[in-house]
Amino acid sequence: MSVNISVKDAIKRYGDNTVIPNLSVEIKEGEFFTLLGPSGCGKTTLLRMIAGFNSIEGGDFNFNEQRINDMEPSKRNIGMVFQNYAIFPHLTVRQNIAFGLTNRNKSKEEIKNEVDEILKTMQIEEYADRLPEKLSGGQQQRVALARAIVIKPNVLLMDEPLSNLDAKLRVDMRTAIKEIQQEVNITTVYVTHDQEEAMSVSDRIAVMNLGEIQHIGTPQNIYHRPANEFVANFIGRSNIIDAKLNGEHIEFDKGITTTTDHIDFNELRQSQMDVRLSIRPEEFFITKEETALHGVVLTSTFLGLNTHYRIELNTGDIVDVVMGSSLTNFYSIHDEVNVGIENDKINIFTQDGKENLVKGVINDAAA
Repeated sequence: MSVNISVKDAIKRYGDNTVIPNLSVEIKEGEFFTLLGPSGCGKTTLLRMIAGFNSIEGGDFNFNEQRINDMEPSKRNIGMVFQNYAIFPHLTVRQNIAFGLTNRNKSKEEIKNEVDEILKTMQIEEYADRLPEKLSGGQQQRVALARAIVIKPNVLLMDEPLSNLDAKLRVDMRTAIKEIQQEVNITTVYVTHDQEEAMSVSDRIAVMNLGEIQHIGTPQNIYHRPANEFVANFIGRSNIIDAKLNGEHIEFDKGITTTTDHIDFNELRQSQMDVRLSIRPEEFFITKEETALHGVVLTSTFLGLNTHYRIELNTGDIVDVVMGSSLTNFYSIHDEVNVGIENDKINIFTQDGKENLVKGVINDAAA
């Protein structure tokens, strides 16, 4: 049975160093929830607190209504998948998967039936009698996942499970993990620093930095309407440009302006203010139409489906622009171009980068 996970006012210290100062999060039953952030942001620490492997210096951790702060890890009914797989080298695939069931004193018949079922689910039936040394990295990861799931845990915890795999195998395995999680419907908490991986598997993502959650939301909302500048830069790529907000006009350097109707100006503390614009490379476009922005192509990189340009604008800013590749519209170094902006997709942050002024930001961390 899956559970809701509630973390309220969590504190984690190592000596005098506080790595998680005051963190709260609600994870829904059956949800695939990802903790995403740079190295050292506290995501693995939080995962290990949920697992019971790290002490808790403050706050309340609950599975449904049951407080688990002082509960032994073995009593929490969790499945854990580690970065290094941690499967037993001297046991066959079948014996590895059966390990947790054996410790729970299941009958031989129950163990065989449940192991056979998970072998089929994980598509590793043909490897049942092999030792781990005879398996590829992806196959070993499937064994580790099968061992974690076969005990029917309430919560599945995964710590950077794909980081040791090559790029193509990571893509294949993240698809498999998401499909299996949906099939077994276990509340899953997944840790990664890879934003593409997080976007592809998650129902919701918590972006973390310095022990604090910056934004919780769906991959789509976090990408299109990040809560702050850190999130905009960490999820995908973004061009950050200084500008001024003057009424409904955005003023770039040198008197160049554009407009926006995606801010509730009545809620602003002032009608004129310095701001930071976040414009993703695909939100610029090169056009033959005259626009307020003009530029010169500094570099041009053809990558098949898309072509990546670096352009110096007449505002003085240097930006990255991604355009769909075309036989007819290809621009070379030193070409002068007109550059348009998809204004409805611009994000406008306060000068300190801590707040997005644009309508449509949904941040469950602020709930």
